[in-house]
Amino acid sequence: MTAPKRVVVFDYGFGNVRSAERALARVGADVEITRDFDKAMNADGLLVPGVGAFAACMQGLRAARGDWVVDRRLSGGRPVMGICVGMQILFARGIEHGVEAEGLDEWPGTVAPLEAEVVPHMGWNTVDAPAGSQLFAGLDADARYYFVHSYAVHDWQLESHNPLIAAPKVTWSTHGRPFVAAVENGALWATQFHPEKSGDAGAQLLTNWIGTL
Repeated sequence: MTAPKRVVVFDYGFGNVRSAERALARVGADVEITRDFDKAMNADGLLVPGVGAFAACMQGLRAARGDWVVDRRLSGGRPVMGICVGMQILFARGIEHGVEAEGLDEWPGTVAPLEAEVVPHMGWNTVDAPAGSQLFAGLDADARYYFVHSYAVHDWQLESHNPLIAAPKVTWSTHGRPFVAAVENGALWATQFHPEKSGDAGAQLLTNWIGTL
């Protein structure tokens, strides 16, 4: 029997770590919640959750050296997955209440307020996944995922012009106007919604991620 994949949920003080732990354990991962540098570096997969304000999450991540962990893992092609604000901080910058903060800049782009009549976007919504998506493999087009957010990336700016490098796969959803709901980019994957709160669809999605580790 194959040993379960070891996944670290990075604990930097700004995430639903227990919910993520339970969801990953449910789909067969060997999960640990920690900010220990060596464990985070050596795990098969690193999950970066995030709840709250962009700037505060970045401050907490840097204080726990999580920015360095993410960068080092990705430099070595080691899988990382961000969830909710844990996805948003992967972009170059975030603007909340007129305050601009730097993100990890793994992807260009700005996290900005949602442009909709009702904010926050809270509840279940469908997504438009691209052809060939591994993250959404086996999931119906009408599957729904649980969102809780007031900010998002509305414009995807990274394009691959090298035919030898696979272009990122970007999934969209709509609340007021389209926004980035998920990204698959080599070893770095992320979702704006909460797979750990998305029932069977979320469990299948996490299973798909673990299957790539």
